[in-house]
Amino acid sequence: MTGWGLFLAALIAFLLSHAIPVRPTVRGWLIGTLGRWGYFAAYSLLSLAVLVWLIVTAANAPHVEVIPPFAVLRWVPILIMPVVCWLAVAGLAIQNPFSFGGMGKRPFDPEHPGILRTTRHPILASLLLWSLAHLLANGSLSHVILFGLFAGFSVMGTILIDRRKSREMGFEWVRLSRNTARFSLRSPRPWPRPWVWLTALAAYAVLLHLHAPVIGLSPLP
Repeated sequence: MTGWGLFLAALIAFLLSHAIPVRPTVRGWLIGTLGRWGYFAAYSLLSLAVLVWLIVTAANAPHVEVIPPFAVLRWVPILIMPVVCWLAVAGLAIQNPFSFGGMGKRPFDPEHPGILRTTRHPILASLLLWSLAHLLANGSLSHVILFGLFAGFSVMGTILIDRRKSREMGFEWVRLSRNTARFSLRSPRPWPRPWVWLTALAAYAVLLHLHAPVIGLSPLP
C-alpha cells in the first residue's frame, strides 16, 4: 500500500485513535486496567505515533495542487508560530476549569481570568492557528485535508467542550465564565508572567531548529 492508500489508512487510524479510547466505557476500562497515569501516558504516546505517521503519509502522498505555492505564504507559519507557542504555554500555565490543558497551581479567579479572557481554549486555539498557517504554506490536497481536519477538530472541540462543561457545571458555568470567551481579541487580564513568554520563545526556537531534521523540510522561506 502506497500513496493515497497509506494516507487514508493513517487518517482513519488517527480518527479512530481519538474516538475510541475516550468513549466512557472504553476509557473507564483502560483506566481501571492501566491506572489514570498509565492511561494518559499510553493515550499520549499512541496519539503522537499516529500523528507522526499521518504527517509522513501526507508528505508522501501524490502532489495535487490546491493552493498555489506563493512565496509570501511561506512566511505565514514563521510569523504565526510564536503566537501558537505563546498560547499553548499560557494555556498550560493557568488552571482551566473550562477546557483541557490547564496545569496551573493557583485556583482560577473569575475576576482575573488571564489568557481565558482571550479564549477559554488556548490549547485548541493554538492548534487552530497552527493548522491554518501550515495549510496556507502547504497547499497540496493531502496537506489541505490534513490541516483542514485539525482546524475543524479544534473549532468543533471548543463548541462541544463548552456545551459539556456548561451542562456539567450548571450555574457555576455562568458565574465562572462571565469574563471569558470562546474566542476573542480581548487582551489577557492579567498578562502571563515573564517565564511564560521566555518558555514560548524557547519552544519556538526548538521547533524551528528541529523542523528540518524531523519533518525533512526547512521552515525558512
